[in-house]
Amino acid sequence: MSDFVTTNLAQCLTRYQADIPGLAEIGWQLETLASDAHDVLNNLYEQCYPLLEKAMWSGEADFATLLASYQALFREQEALIQQRGGDDRHHIILSIPVADRPPHLRACLESVYQICSLYNYGGQTGGVWDKIRILVAEDSRDEMNIRRHIELVEEYRRKGLLVVHFGMDEQYALLQSLPPQQREQLGNLLTTQPREKFYRKGQAANRNLSYLKFLQLTEDPDRTLYYLVDSDQHFCVNRRTESGEEVVYALNYFHAIDKIFRSTGTLMLTGKLVGDPPVSPSVMAANFLDDVTAFFARLATLAGAQPCRFHGAQGPLAGDAAYHDMAGLFGYEKKPETFPYACRLSGEHDHNACLKDFARQLNAFFFGEHLTRKTWFSYGSGYTQLSPARTIYPGNYIVNYAGLKYLIPFGHLRLRMSGPTAGRLIAAEIGERFASFNMPNLHRRTTEAGLDGDFRPGVELDEAQQRVDLSDEFERQFFGDLMLFSTEELVKQADVTQPFAQGAIEAVIARKEAELLALYRQKQVAIVAKNRQLHDLVFNAGHWWLRAPESALALRQVQTFIDNIARNFGEHAPAWRQIQSAEHRAQRKRQIVEALMNYRAERDAWDSLF
Repeated sequence: MSDFVTTNLAQCLTRYQADIPGLAEIGWQLETLASDAHDVLNNLYEQCYPLLEKAMWSGEADFATLLASYQALFREQEALIQQRGGDDRHHIILSIPVADRPPHLRACLESVYQICSLYNYGGQTGGVWDKIRILVAEDSRDEMNIRRHIELVEEYRRKGLLVVHFGMDEQYALLQSLPPQQREQLGNLLTTQPREKFYRKGQAANRNLSYLKFLQLTEDPDRTLYYLVDSDQHFCVNRRTESGEEVVYALNYFHAIDKIFRSTGTLMLTGKLVGDPPVSPSVMAANFLDDVTAFFARLATLAGAQPCRFHGAQGPLAGDAAYHDMAGLFGYEKKPETFPYACRLSGEHDHNACLKDFARQLNAFFFGEHLTRKTWFSYGSGYTQLSPARTIYPGNYIVNYAGLKYLIPFGHLRLRMSGPTAGRLIAAEIGERFASFNMPNLHRRTTEAGLDGDFRPGVELDEAQQRVDLSDEFERQFFGDLMLFSTEELVKQADVTQPFAQGAIEAVIARKEAELLALYRQKQVAIVAKNRQLHDLVFNAGHWWLRAPESALALRQVQTFIDNIARNFGEHAPAWRQIQSAEHRAQRKRQIVEALMNYRAERDAWDSLF
């Protein structure tokens, strides 16, 4: 038997070996282990993890108890690694770009703290987890929010996280340290905004500036990984239970990605997201209206004072894009037309209460929440099973030093779909060395601070929180789609390592423009019809809620939602008029053509940094 302390491993094996196939054999190996067989002992822990994971997510085990044992095994294994010494695993530098989002930043940092506490990757030195360094990349306009971000950095430093605030003065100085010619070549990647307006540069520019800071912080390029995270991502996943959603810290992200990069030729690794959809409300309105209408159609068959029947509903699992109106564009099959609403209220309550809570959530849709198509984590074939990737999820991807060359370009255009667009280019260049794994982050569009608690680019909300304007985001979505699907076709017919020819780009864009205009027009007509149908069902069909005084506020909130849908998606919506404008499209197409023509030269200039 080993001289190392393996109490948790022995207890786990004794407790679960009768129920989890494979653990009994590991128990026998532990009993016969030589006292100096550290590598063999370490491998026993590694053999246990996938067996426990599969059992945890099977739905048959006591999830909480098994998760606690699973986390304890990792902490014990870390103690053994520290006891032995010579830990040569990767250091990990996280970058969190943040713009006027203190509540989101707090939640993100807290999730990192929980992962460090529960799994203890790399152990602590002097009370600090020194294998993990966090870079909070500032991009705020509001001085108060900058101060709050700095306070959060200090708060989590006191908790043992190695957090640094990458402020805008430092970012600007770092940018200016580049030779002028190189800085000019990289202007579209790193921003050309002047010092007095060096804020809200966009997540792409802020992230790319973080890459420059990575180079300063890197001591050993062969043993450093770089993890890019958005401030509204959390290092946990959601689990479906009988009582609703449960957030669990069930994935040891740092341990897994270190193992993947040590054992494979991966240069870039991306995980997906669970929770709120990672897309704009501008591409979810049709199916959301279907679900809202289905809710009221069912509510009409029930009595207001009747105990609530809207419980137990299940949304889609991650990975099928059920929230996207045009999922077929991405190769996904058509899903059921509606998903039922799952009431979030607990305790005894009736349909009046359910309606009130449902209605007060509706306007959150315009900030990216989807009440019926939140995605849920699925264990599938495991956490670390790799598959070829074609999309970068900007809020959850990791690169090694060589992978720093494969950045997300075109940030100066401020278009949506930048991650999928970059993914097509990168996949065409490095193939399976750009991989996806099943370790998503939990995506939360809003926090307890409410709709006005955080900055969201492209969405304008008036002071009374009654009128929402998606025009900017909607316009950026259409032309982001145009760039994405043009790029997708372009890389199939051209060598991505060579400059793209202008004629080839323009021909592809012309075809995709016609296809997308037809699809967007079809969707716009459908939204107008669905919105009218919803209004008639709620207000013109004589249902019980019209006669219930306690429903008055809820009905005003529903009307506000319907009005905002009409304002943003109707025939006279500003964004739709922009998309229809041949002059505006011509301007945007010129920008896209120039960006694609310059891609190779900008990449060559960027690659020279490494």
